[in-house]
Parts: sequence; C-alpha cells; structure tokens
Amino acid sequence: MPVDTPHDTLAVDLADPDNFLDGETPWRMFDVLRRSRPVHWNPETDGGGGFWSLTRHADIVAADRDQATFTSEKFVNLEEVDERQAAIRRSMLETDGPRHLALRRILAREFTPRSVAGYATFLRGLTARTLDLALAKGTFDFVKEVAADFPINVLARMLDVPDDDTEQLIDWGNRIIANTDPDYADVLLHSAESERYRDLPFRSPASLEVFEYGRELAARRRGGEGTDLISRLVNETPRDGEPLTERDFDNYFLLLVVAGNETTRHAITHSMRALIDHPEQADRLRADPDLMPTAVEEFLRWSSPVYHFRRTATRDTEVHGTAIREGDKVVLWFASGNRDEAVFTDPHRFDVTRSPNDHITFGKGGPHFCMGAALARLEMRIMFEELLPRLADIRFAGDIRRVRSNFVNGIKEMPVTTTLA
Repeated sequence: MPVDTPHDTLAVDLADPDNFLDGETPWRMFDVLRRSRPVHWNPETDGGGGFWSLTRHADIVAADRDQATFTSEKFVNLEEVDERQAAIRRSMLETDGPRHLALRRILAREFTPRSVAGYATFLRGLTARTLDLALAKGTFDFVKEVAADFPINVLARMLDVPDDDTEQLIDWGNRIIANTDPDYADVLLHSAESERYRDLPFRSPASLEVFEYGRELAARRRGGEGTDLISRLVNETPRDGEPLTERDFDNYFLLLVVAGNETTRHAITHSMRALIDHPEQADRLRADPDLMPTAVEEFLRWSSPVYHFRRTATRDTEVHGTAIREGDKVVLWFASGNRDEAVFTDPHRFDVTRSPNDHITFGKGGPHFCMGAALARLEMRIMFEELLPRLADIRFAGDIRRVRSNFVNGIKEMPVTTTLA
C-alpha cells in the first residue's frame, strides 16, 4: 500500500479507535511519526492524561528491553489504573523483574520450540478437519470457520478442556479484548457503566465468567498429576517460592484464554487476506513449499496482530532529545516498527521471500518476549501448508469488517468464496 499523505496534512490521533477501522489510516499515521515525530505526545479525551508514542523499530526495541526505565508494572494498556486496581488485576504481563520471570517459568517449557513440535501431528489433523468443514461450504466467513476455529482448538487441547467449550472460549476472548467495539463488548471501555467493572481485566464483565470457569477446572486438577497448563498452574510453585494466589491464577488463566486465541486468529486472517490481494505470492508458495518458514515471518510482520503495548517511565529520561517525565505513559507501537523503512526495504510491500525479516511482532528478545511465539509459528506454517494446495481460487465474497480497536489489529468478518484445486 503506497503511503503518500504529506506529513503536515494528516492529523495523528492514535487514541481514537475509529482511526483504526479502515485498515489504512493507522499505517499512514505511523509513517508520519516515524519520519518526522519519532517521540510524539498524543492527548487523550477520555479522561486519560495522554501518552508518548514510540514508532521506530530501534526505539521500541530499546524501550522494551529497558524495564528499569520503562516498566510494565503500571499496566500495558492505555487505560489509567490506580494502585488498588493494579494490585487486583495484575497478570504476568504487568509484572517485571524476578516475579515476572518466576511466573513465566511455570509454563515456559510447554512453549519451547521442542515442546510445541510435539503438537505437529495433532495440528495437521486439526487443520484437515477445520478445512474439510469450511471448504465444503464454498462460501463462508474465513474468520469464523477457519482462523478462529483453529487456534482455539489448540488451546483447548493444552488446557485439556472439552471441544464443546471452544465456542465459549472464543466468545469470551471477543468480549474481553475488543472492549472498544460495540459489536463485541458487553460494556464499552470508556462508558460510564464501565466504572462498575473497573477492577476487572479490560473492565469486562465477561472476565467474571472466565474466572468462574477457570476456578472450576483448577479445583478438579489441584493435587493431581496432570501435565496440562491448568494442572501446572495449580500444582507448581513459582521458582521465587511465592505461590500463586487465587487472584494470580484468575489473571493467569484469563491471559491464556485471550492471548492463546486472539492473536494467532488475527494473524492467520490478515495473512489470508494478503495472499488474496497478492495472488502471485500465493503462487510462489505453491510452486516452492520450502519457502513457507520464510513466508510465516512475513505473515507475522505484515499482520502485526497487536498494535501496541504501553509502558510507564520510572524516572525522567530522554528519547531523541525529547524529555519524558517519571510517570508518563510511553506506548510502544510494535506494528509501526514492523513497517520501519530503516529496517525493511519497501516495508509496505508484502513479500513471502523477504529475508532477513527482523520483525518485532513477538517483541525482540526482551523479558516480555511472547511466550507463545514458537506455537504461533507452527500453527501458521501448518495452516498454510495445508490450505494453499487445496485452493484453485479464493476471492472475497463480501465486505471485510474490522475490530474497532487501537490495541488489537483484528478482522471480525471476512467472507470468501473458494474453488477447490
């Protein structure tokens, strides 16, 4: 997509979710900021005090690695939380230092490349089942029938929950993470009603349902010998010796439900959309299947399923000569870093042969590097290895509808029509 809007004619407001609905304006705003305003103050009109935006790849990586200066302890979304809320809602994402490492280590070995490789046969079978059901319809919503169905079933296996519960898990993820989209949210984030739910993650009443579901599972697994994720959470003590409280478990379980579904789902959808828009790239992958691991890295760069994570300055500092004060919100726009001209040649070109590809979709080796990165890569590789050979043609069959959010880069409906090979 060419981005040719003059710098001085584009109003930049990254706080307004409406600016993210067309799928083009965000990239134009990011281009402006990277080129001329790499440290940009963005006011907020919803009661927030405003935030600094970092949009260049190098600045994002540096801040993400510097917990001492840019902490996650004050929360990673734009919402303002007080100390009481923070204590109640804190998950691994909002924890730094030794405690963060201890919480990661409970489940980290389940997400290593070696561990997730053990799911390959299961994933092949699951992919075949998902595609058999979807492609038989000819015309269908790719999000609902493929992109959402696939990763949630992987998560269900890792949690050892019934297949019949997967639709409920998807529904919870939608309602919680898309808290600025009226199609999904029970209560919109900045509405007066949301004050009733200020102590819940994302201010979503759906969080209470997730907590109840997780607690029932935990009660059945506690003291057992299971190896599923829930059993590990309830039966293992973190290496720092501080056991998980019930609140810790609630927030950890909710994080798994949301992160284990939403991000891969949107990455798969954006990747399919890009292949439809660029059929020559799909043809290259069919002609040379060995390109798929390289293509997956481009899928991840291109899709950037999470636009940003927020940090908070722990002390006065400077970035590019701009003073940032202690307590200021500093937002790392990872999606912008993935289109940085200083790192990627022709960054708005979708190229399945792109190499090197130093994207930061999962972070860049910092303490908060995405724990599920290896699993997401495997899921995406197998999905497209299985899908592309089945297709003689795939086209859009209706309007694409996006999630109203400046946090998750999501597509909620993408009707397609397919012709089988």
